Amino acid sequence: MRPVRYNVAASLDGFIARADHSYDWIPDDAAVDFAGLFARVDTVLVGRKTWEAVEPTGLRPWPAGSRVFVFSATLATAPAGTTLVATDPVPLVRALRAQPGTGEIWLFGGSALFRSLLAAGLVDRVEVTVVPVLLGAGIPLAGAGAPESRLVLRDLVRYPSGMVGLTYDVTGTAA
Repeated sequence: MRPVRYNVAASLDGFIARADHSYDWIPDDAAVDFAGLFARVDTVLVGRKTWEAVEPTGLRPWPAGSRVFVFSATLATAPAGTTLVATDPVPLVRALRAQPGTGEIWLFGGSALFRSLLAAGLVDRVEVTVVPVLLGAGIPLAGAGAPESRLVLRDLVRYPSGMVGLTYDVTGTAA
């Protein structure tokens, strides 16, 4: 079974972006080994709001050649180089996980998409890089409606910028 990793940066008070979806508060820390973090990623899952925040920058943080799925019920056409999914993400992600291979699936941002996949038992790891800033408001890491979930710490990394990378295995949701 191919794993799904929710990898995201969050403020110390639990927001992944400001209310306007901006994320300029995340420092560019040269010690973060993005190539190593995503060496095994071959599939990327992106929610519409996250896509719309990243698209204007022209930057694609995922590995070149990755299959990219953008989940949206409102976009009319697939953004260049992506597959648009306008239906429930759960069946597609189940199918992607069941495909043969060793590539990992990166859930890139999108707390709504994270909540729905977590509730369906389709998230294997939660990887949060905590940024030493308090935003006070914004888009929450998981938000209201996320199922209570049990996590086990797998790894911890301290960065020179003061960020802390936390990697947790999801062991299940509370009944």
